[in-house]
Amino acid sequence: MAQSVEPFKIAIEDSVLADLSARLVRTRLPGEIPDTGWEYGSNLAYMKEILEYWRTRYDWRKHEAHLNSLRHFRANVDGIGLHFIHQPGRGPNPTPLLLIHGWPGSVYEFMDIIPMLTDPAAHGGNPEDSFTVIAPSLPGYGFSDHPRARAMNIQAIADLFHKLMTEVLGFRRFAVQGGDWGAAITSRIGEVYAPSTHGIHINMVAIGPAEGRSAPQLTPEEKVFLGNVEKFRTSETGYQWIQGTKPQTLAYGLNDSPAGLAAWIIEKFRTWSDCKGNVESRFSKDQLLTNVMIYWVTQTINSSTRLYYEARHHPWRLKPGTRIEAPTAVAIFPAELIVPPRHWAERVYNVVRWTPMPRGGHFAAMEEPRLLAEDIRAHFRELR
Repeated sequence: MAQSVEPFKIAIEDSVLADLSARLVRTRLPGEIPDTGWEYGSNLAYMKEILEYWRTRYDWRKHEAHLNSLRHFRANVDGIGLHFIHQPGRGPNPTPLLLIHGWPGSVYEFMDIIPMLTDPAAHGGNPEDSFTVIAPSLPGYGFSDHPRARAMNIQAIADLFHKLMTEVLGFRRFAVQGGDWGAAITSRIGEVYAPSTHGIHINMVAIGPAEGRSAPQLTPEEKVFLGNVEKFRTSETGYQWIQGTKPQTLAYGLNDSPAGLAAWIIEKFRTWSDCKGNVESRFSKDQLLTNVMIYWVTQTINSSTRLYYEARHHPWRLKPGTRIEAPTAVAIFPAELIVPPRHWAERVYNVVRWTPMPRGGHFAAMEEPRLLAEDIRAHFRELR
């Protein structure tokens, strides 16, 4: 690796953990209309339960050590300090794989899937399918720097990550995978840096056709899809509007209150996963809280949500008549936020693999790491 890359170890100061503990003790909970479950947002009874667990039983040092069991680094790329996991593959010729997370996730989402990708033989796979995984924290997320200037949007992050892979780490070609914002950044890399990639793999279709479709042209399948999009827009996008318009206002509460931060993030893990209303059927309390902790100890909820503002005010759109030509695999998990018809996606991507999954949702790398890892291996097996 280049000399600008330095080893990094997560080591949160005891004073930060003591401050968190004191804040949890002083939590002032809101009221709730009885028998409304999660209808109005994060359920009071569940929040009381997980906050008490956080205060009395959760062990950050245990999970910090688990995170540090992988190889962490930091590099300065165009003035932005980027944190990334760089885990070598175990196989005859590992393919570099850029693995990109989204919001409200973190590199912690990849703790189970990274070993399956780097060492497939140890997980029932073929060692020839191994990857050397590079999993960066997005700018403004986790242990990467907080951007200090405007327009750190999808396009800018794609540029940074391409430079990290090619100029800093020296990979001539690499594979790319992502979900959520990671899917959008992956798609942008597939659009502008296709010659540097073996192809891309996404578990969320992150962009629509530039030309759109008028109502008389819509197929029945497209009408159902656009109806689902409208349902999602009207019932589930409140977070997008506040984060996309006034993230600074939101940040005062979430950066100051661990209970507020946990409620804001955990509600999304419940709503967006294939948990059928029981969030702990998919994620343990420790998993939920470790992801929240990464936002808390780094104070990155403000800088992370700002990406929504930047994407809204400095959007990325395909030019009419164009599509992303990098060979694309799409893994379709049934509880994903929105699932387009394949022919709709093919207007945007050069789709060479389309895999409907039997289960799983938006947080595929955490919910169904084996299914996702097998699909990633299968896609790039044909493209290496």
